[in-house]
Amino acid sequence: MPQFTDICRINVKGGDGGAGCMSFRREAYVPKGGPDGGDGGRGGNVVIQASAQLSSLVDYRFKHHFRAERGTHGQGSRRDGKNGEDLILKVPMGTVVRELDPETQEVLFDIADLTHDGERVIVAPGGTGGRGNTHFVTSTRRAPAFAEKGEPAEEHWIELEMKLMADAALVGMPSVGKSSLIARMSAARPKIADYPFTTLVPNLGMVRAGDYSYVVADVPGLIEGASTGRGLGHQFLRHIERTALIMHVIDITGGFEGRDPIEDYRIINDELAAYASELADRPQVVVANKCDVSGMTERVAELKRVVLEDGHDFFAVSALTGAGMQTLMLAVGERVAELRKALAESDEPAEDFTELWERRRHARDRAFTVVPEGERIWRVLGKGVERLCVQTDWENEDAVIYLQHRFSRIGVDDALEAAGCEAGDEVRIAGYSFAYEGADADPFIDDDDIDEEVE
Repeated sequence: MPQFTDICRINVKGGDGGAGCMSFRREAYVPKGGPDGGDGGRGGNVVIQASAQLSSLVDYRFKHHFRAERGTHGQGSRRDGKNGEDLILKVPMGTVVRELDPETQEVLFDIADLTHDGERVIVAPGGTGGRGNTHFVTSTRRAPAFAEKGEPAEEHWIELEMKLMADAALVGMPSVGKSSLIARMSAARPKIADYPFTTLVPNLGMVRAGDYSYVVADVPGLIEGASTGRGLGHQFLRHIERTALIMHVIDITGGFEGRDPIEDYRIINDELAAYASELADRPQVVVANKCDVSGMTERVAELKRVVLEDGHDFFAVSALTGAGMQTLMLAVGERVAELRKALAESDEPAEDFTELWERRRHARDRAFTVVPEGERIWRVLGKGVERLCVQTDWENEDAVIYLQHRFSRIGVDDALEAAGCEAGDEVRIAGYSFAYEGADADPFIDDDDIDEEVE
């Protein structure tokens, strides 16, 4: 049986973009051939894809770094470089993908919640390929002697958290018989023993009763304080969030400690509500287990009265003898079918997480800020402008002039002037620095140039 792993952190990096080519046509009888440099290929993306064939994140327990293929460089004769292959990382359905802070490793925001087979999201876009010199021809620049370098892809950490996809979840105190119930209801064979916390990882079982079939999750036992992380509360409670129905199991005998069944019922409900308020309103059936033990009639009646007053369905069963199990299984199947129908009628089309993630990335790329770093020293911060610097060949004077032109077009010069930067001040972007000449000093602007934006 594969080891159950439900949360992990991995480092992902798209493929670097290939460099554009600076080349001129060289043929017989064509003494002044024009530019014909091809574009560099785009780097491959790292893609997270949900798969119904997986049940855990164990593939990412020991391997934490993943890299997509880089794009190849452009060549002469307008031959573009090959794009890098995407790297597809498959995860179980029900996996939440989150962005992590690169320094503190704290969660910044959710990237996607992959709940359907085949659903995917790009988590590390490949770098853009550099453009060949054919792209920089204008009416006054007929033979551009420069091309763009490929864009280095970004590297960052993400968190993968799997939450079980089940129709119903068995919850309750330790040793109330949840594992025995799922073994009686389905073909699942969890470890069963008479000591607390026998079940350490969630188990799934497919139940077939009459015309109904549904998936039940056996969640490890909860204790008082689980909602605040006591024991392994948070690790177990998150698996209940996706289930449509809660099957609240209670040991009517009180177990070895002689607990009060009604008090156990209240404690677990309080923990569910404290962990996530919507769990308090989740449909629930209460299952009194071990009712085959003699002398439990009054306890069953008292618990039933309390449960019915709270508006929940009540079932008295014995996982050991099977008493009451068929009635429970049929009732749960009917309830699950009703909840599925209601969900299908109200279900909205799933959002395209890749498109959402790309919109967020483009918004971050376009934004930039100017901050002072010392006396007459300024730094421009922003992924888009930093990428322009990285893609520039700083050994080529024409390429540097073209970069200054692009800065003017996207408003960097205006932002520097608004911040108080004056001619002669030092401006730093990424690992490069240059002297600011003033917003009006732009002798290389050509009105015929294509109006470009930071992509």
